[in-house]
Amino acid sequence: MDDIKREIEALRKELEEHNRHYYDEDSPVISDFEYDAMMRRLEELEAAHPEYYDPKSPTQHVGGTVKSSFAPVTHEVPLESLNDVFSFDELRAFDERMVAALSEREYSVEPKIDGLSMSLEYENGVFVRGATRGDGITGEDVTENLRTVRNLPKTLKNAPPRLIVRGEVYMSRAVFEELNAARAERGEQLLANPRNAAAGSMRQQDPKVAASRKLDICVFNIQKAEGVTFSTHGETLDVLTNYGFYAVPHTICHSIDECCAKISDIGENRDQFPYDIDGAVVKINSLAQRETLGSTAKAPRWAAAYKYPPEVRESVVRDIVCQVGRTGVLTPKAVIEPVRLAGTTVTNATLHNQDFIDKLDVRIGDTVRVRKAGEIIPEVLEVVKAKRPEGTAPYHLPDTCPECGAPIVRDEDGVAMRCTGAECPAQRLRNIVHFASREAMDIEGLGESVAESLIGAGLLTTPAGIYYLQAKDIAKLDRMGKKSAENLINAINNSKSAGLERLLCAFGIRQVGSKAGKVLAGHFGTLDKLMAASEEELQNIQDIGAITARSIREWFDSEQSQHQIRLLRDAGVSFESAQSVQDERFRGLTFVLTGTLPTYTRDQAAQIIESFGGKVSGSVSKKTAYVLAGEAAGSKLTKAQELGVKIIDEAKFNDMIK
Repeated sequence: MDDIKREIEALRKELEEHNRHYYDEDSPVISDFEYDAMMRRLEELEAAHPEYYDPKSPTQHVGGTVKSSFAPVTHEVPLESLNDVFSFDELRAFDERMVAALSEREYSVEPKIDGLSMSLEYENGVFVRGATRGDGITGEDVTENLRTVRNLPKTLKNAPPRLIVRGEVYMSRAVFEELNAARAERGEQLLANPRNAAAGSMRQQDPKVAASRKLDICVFNIQKAEGVTFSTHGETLDVLTNYGFYAVPHTICHSIDECCAKISDIGENRDQFPYDIDGAVVKINSLAQRETLGSTAKAPRWAAAYKYPPEVRESVVRDIVCQVGRTGVLTPKAVIEPVRLAGTTVTNATLHNQDFIDKLDVRIGDTVRVRKAGEIIPEVLEVVKAKRPEGTAPYHLPDTCPECGAPIVRDEDGVAMRCTGAECPAQRLRNIVHFASREAMDIEGLGESVAESLIGAGLLTTPAGIYYLQAKDIAKLDRMGKKSAENLINAINNSKSAGLERLLCAFGIRQVGSKAGKVLAGHFGTLDKLMAASEEELQNIQDIGAITARSIREWFDSEQSQHQIRLLRDAGVSFESAQSVQDERFRGLTFVLTGTLPTYTRDQAAQIIESFGGKVSGSVSKKTAYVLAGEAAGSKLTKAQELGVKIIDEAKFNDMIK
């Protein structure tokens, strides 16, 4: 019996963790099918062992919580969950319970949209408030974000004085693909599926961000309607359409066999919907009968959600190819024989990384089982080893970049394999934008859109090429003109004297940002001296570890990097440090900054400390020499007091730097 109790407790803990990922962070780490299987197991164990009942169990409540960043909203009518069924046998068992309780029945069958459930409130036909489901009792006020939803009516036609409607905010597949394509261009992590994208959009603090996501909503229930009565659910959906809403499509069925047939039809044609669906909902149509049946702790007895199993198909790997992303990371994918999966024809499946390939032992020629992760991204699940042909060989990612031929290195702290080429065409836009960014060479006016235009016009192929641009060519670009071109050339020329510290940051060497750039520039003074340093010499510099030293050495040893340096030298870019540390009174001393200083920003104070040869750290330790504390100093001040570290204010700091 102890084993049963331990399994129940483990399942509760794991499900609550997955609830947090799904509802609160919009980033699930397992599939819906895996989650549903765990929940079903917990329900079975709790039913068989009522002595372990716990009202806080995930089987007794809806999974979400309310974030402190949004005002809480108590729902006038609870937003309940649904009981899931995973086979037609289970659906028929549901129907038997309805037969036992009702003299006659008819059902409404609807697609179950995979989005974010919302409560919408209208007064005298005007939208006044919207909230997330949350835990079903209390949700989050996301009114301003909901106002940006494209097809949500702000005013209704012939609506009752007070109306509360429940709906599902979703991102269409077309918009999702458009959004992911843009994120890929910017080198950002792709969103897993439209549901996560919609949920994340609704939780943005800035409604402009939500508006840019082009969300829609489909309503499926009237929660409350003052002064109006209805007899059936189907009637309410028709009325919602007349009010101006997009209501969920539904079919009235008079038997469970009709329901099963409709569910099969929805599943076979799921790719015809503009949104993702993860099942079909079967509801008693009569509102009076619903009232009689009532609800359990978290779900109505008069409805069931049929969940479609994830589609898995077999195919053959014809090739494995690598794509180089904007950040230089190699992503392998399997080129497979075309197979129909979740409504679309799939010809490629992601293999993630070398570790994933090694774990599954995927080889060219293998028969593999493929599914769509999150119903969107095709991925290889496993290899059917029994069907492996003779003569196959393990696959390894290339040692050199397929785009530029530069060496490939593995991240020291992860699984990513990355191109080291300073002139890699796959990384062109990212490298140029980074080179010109504020923390690097600070070239005002050379942002992403201008860089894209320059690259598209064939005027720019590498960061060093920035210094060979001509105003007359720039002026021909869209939205530029003569004055804008002259301003950009002036900004480019001014950046030539930015100094070695900024140039090192601009190079984009792994592990070398603005802080490491300052350390290296302060130590060597010139780029030529730095280039001559050995890996061992680099490691001996304070704050430069073995991984960073290796990255620096590898970057300077690259032919592409050396070509960039020659171009920069010929263009007259300064290779000398702009920082001149004459007074080294703080050498060997580490400062920690906390709180708000009266006159200095933290960056200004840090620059002063570094100009005197000191170091600024983000955490307090026994090695900390001083903590410079301002108003509202927090845990760092407490830690300093505990360790006996000397604490100074701005007045004392000014005395020290006179």
